Amino acid sequence: MFATNRSASLPAALLSFVELLYHSTVRAQRRGHGNAVIGMITSIMQTVVMVGVFYVMFEFMGLRGMAIRGDFFVYLFSGVFLFFTHIKTLGAVAGAEGPTSPMMLHAPMTTMIAILSAALSTLYTQFLALFAIMTFYHLLIAPVEIDRPAGAFAMIFLAWYSGIAIGMVFLALKPWYPGFTRTTQMLYTRINLIASGKLTVGNMLPFQILPLFLWNPLFHIIDQARGYAFVNYFPHHTNITYPLLVSTVFLVVGFVGESYTRKHASLSWAAKR
Repeated sequence: MFATNRSASLPAALLSFVELLYHSTVRAQRRGHGNAVIGMITSIMQTVVMVGVFYVMFEFMGLRGMAIRGDFFVYLFSGVFLFFTHIKTLGAVAGAEGPTSPMMLHAPMTTMIAILSAALSTLYTQFLALFAIMTFYHLLIAPVEIDRPAGAFAMIFLAWYSGIAIGMVFLALKPWYPGFTRTTQMLYTRINLIASGKLTVGNMLPFQILPLFLWNPLFHIIDQARGYAFVNYFPHHTNITYPLLVSTVFLVVGFVGESYTRKHASLSWAAKR
C-alpha cells in the first residue's frame, strides 16, 4: 500500500515493451506445439503437401498451360505460401488471448501484446518454413530465380498484414457471437481455397469470372507477388492499393471493436467458447 509509481523514461518503457513482446511471442510459438522443431516441421510439411497435391493435379488434368511460363514450383509455391501466411495469421490473431484470459491478470500483459505476439509467432514460423523449403529446392532440385525479390517479399508482409486485419475483426466479434464467428471464419478459409487465386492468375481469367475473385484482397496479393516473381508476367487486373486499403479499414474496425469488447469484458464469456 506504500508503493510508489515511478514513471519510466521513453527508452526504458520501449525496452520493457520489446522484452515483454519477445517473451510473449516465444510463449505463443510454443502454444501450437511444445517442441519448436516439431512445430516447424509440421508447418513445412503442410506447405509441401499442398504444393505436391496441386502439382499432381495440374499434371494429371493437363493444366500446366494455365501456369505462368517459368519455374512451375515457384508458381505453385507463391500461391500456397501466401495463402498459408494469410490464413494462419488470421487464425492466430482471431484466437489470441482476450481480456478474460488468466494471463491478463499479470499487470504488464495486455491484449495488444497477446495479439502482436500471436501475429509475430506466425510470421516467424512462416519465414523459417519459406527459407527451409526454398533452400532445399535450390540446392537439390533447381536454382530458384525471383525477378524482383524485394517486391515478392513485400507481398508476404502484405498477406501477413491483411491476415492481422481480418483476424482483428473476428477477435472482436468472437465474445459476442462465438458460434457465428467460428462458422464465418471457417467459411472464409474454405472460400479462399479457390478465390485466393492459388491455381490461376488474373490475366488468364475470363471477364465473366473475374469479379468472383477481384473482391478478395488475397487474390490481388498473390497475383501481384507472381508479377514480382516472374519476369514475363505483368498483372493487369490487380493492384497493391486495394488490399492495402481494405486491410487498413479492417484493422481500424477491428481495433475499435476489440477496444469496445475489452471494456465490456465478462468472465462468463469463457463458458460460451
